[in-house]
Parts: sequence; structure tokens; C-alpha cells
Amino acid sequence: MITGRTVAGGGPMAWSVGFSLLAAFLFAAAAALQYRAARRAVRGRSDAVAAAGLIRKLVRDPVWLAGWAVNLCGFMSQAVALHLGSTGLVQPLLVSQLVFTILLGCAGTGCLPARMDLLGGTAVSAGLAILFTVPGAVPPEGAPSRPRLFVAALLAVPLVLALSRGAALRKGRVRSVLLGTCAGLLFAGSAVLIKLTTADLVDRGVAATAVDWPGYALAGTTLLGLVLEQKAFAAGSLPAAMTAMTMTNPVASYLLAVFAFHTQPPRSASAFAAVAVSAVLLTAGVMAMSRSAAAGRGPADPEVSDLPGRTGP
Repeated sequence: MITGRTVAGGGPMAWSVGFSLLAAFLFAAAAALQYRAARRAVRGRSDAVAAAGLIRKLVRDPVWLAGWAVNLCGFMSQAVALHLGSTGLVQPLLVSQLVFTILLGCAGTGCLPARMDLLGGTAVSAGLAILFTVPGAVPPEGAPSRPRLFVAALLAVPLVLALSRGAALRKGRVRSVLLGTCAGLLFAGSAVLIKLTTADLVDRGVAATAVDWPGYALAGTTLLGLVLEQKAFAAGSLPAAMTAMTMTNPVASYLLAVFAFHTQPPRSASAFAAVAVSAVLLTAGVMAMSRSAAAGRGPADPEVSDLPGRTGP
């Protein structure tokens, strides 16, 4: 592992933070593009019937393909960040994805962020600052325990199945939240699998990686997460879907970092307090931004008339 190695221009942690923020920005840009394509594909409807054949329609849409390319760049940035730092460090930083979503929405329309957007962004920034500056709040990187990862998977699979089944019976905002939560859980699992796969590639080589299971599990969880993410977008509420994914991913990743990586949870009173205060600030900030009109905006699309923030007939 390269955890203890210095990198020119800064330590591994600084580079990990930088690549994490870059990944968050790219994921936000990809989500804005894919949301528009998904809403156009279902023609404004938000139920399970409307989403039938969604992926087949999306792979023919140049806007969605552009979003997929941007998403791939974000995935690669996240992989570098995770190789340089722990999941407990990288995944909470992805909460900033919602901040970037709002900024991109404002840039697409020339508007300024609303007061609640600014307050939400400030709360998220403060929460992350506390989490990363108080010693012991972020779990240190440790060796992964594969048996514990299997236990975590056995717990997560029934939850994902139950939430996706519930989403099939609902529509609109509730459907977006349920599917976004499922996608967030899968993306948290993907983050752990990225660490295992990149460690295999760097430490053992391509041949060893090809015969080990994490790479194949990574492909499966990422693909399923992508499908559920597109269905969450198609359900009609980008802020709802983004909020569910943005909150579920880092929480699940943080718990996985403590449970499955032979590391110690926060032990001191100050570390526990930092985690608690950070959780409150991050939740409050995300909730404040989740209703932002700017989060649903983007470049004007004449083929879509029901998107949030769009004016006209």
C-alpha cells in the first residue's frame, strides 16, 4: 500500500482530498446531464411503467452518453482518491457533490444561489472541516477483512431488495428517494471494492487481479448502482435522488470503514463529539440544499418541459 509514501507537492492525504473533490464535481456534472436524458426518456412520467426499457433508450441519447463519459472520469478520480486514502476519508467528501450540483444549476441559468443554498453549503463545509481536523474522527486506514465484507454484503442485499421493491410500488419523489438510497448503498460497496481492486492491481499485478473476485463484484455493483441511479433520476426529482445518494453513500462507507477494515472507531470524547456534530451539520446542510430550485436546473433543453427550474410552456 502507498499510504505512508509521500507524493511530490504534498502527502497522500492532500492528494486524496483533491481527487475526492474532483470526483464530486464530475459526479455532479454527470448527474445533471443524465437527469435531463432520463426525464426526456420517460416523457415526464414518474412510475415504474414509464421507466420500462429506460436503459435501452438512454444508451442512444448523446446527452446521456456525455454524462456517462463524465461519470467515468469521476469514477477514475474516485479510484485514485481511494487508493491514496481510506473510505472514511474519501466518501464523506462526496457530500460536496450536492454543492456542486447547485452551483452547476446556477451556472446554467445565470441565477445566484438562494440564501438556503448558501446556508446549506456552509453547514456542509463546516461539518467536513470538523470531521477532518479533529484527531481520531476519521477512521485510519486498515487492512480489509474479506469475511466481514461478506457479512456486510449479506446485510445489505436484503435491504436493497426491500427498498427497490418499495420503489416499484411508488412514484414521484418517494420513488426517487428509495431508488437513490439503493444506489447510494451500492456505490458505498463499490468504494470498498475499488480499494481492493486497485490494491490487487498495484501490489499483485493484472494476472492476480483477473482471478480474484473483487474486480468482478466491483463491475456488478457499479453497473447495478448505475441502473438504479438512472431510474431514480427518471422518477422525477433530481434533488431528492441526489440527497438520498449523497447521504447514504458516505454513511454506509464510514460504517464499512470501521467494520470491515480492521480499524478502530472513534475512541476519545473529542472524536465522538466531532463525528456527532459533523453528522448534524452535514444532515442539516444536505436537507437545506435538497429543496434547492437550482439543483434541478441545467442547460436549456427544448425537448423537456417539466424539469425543475424550467420556465415556459
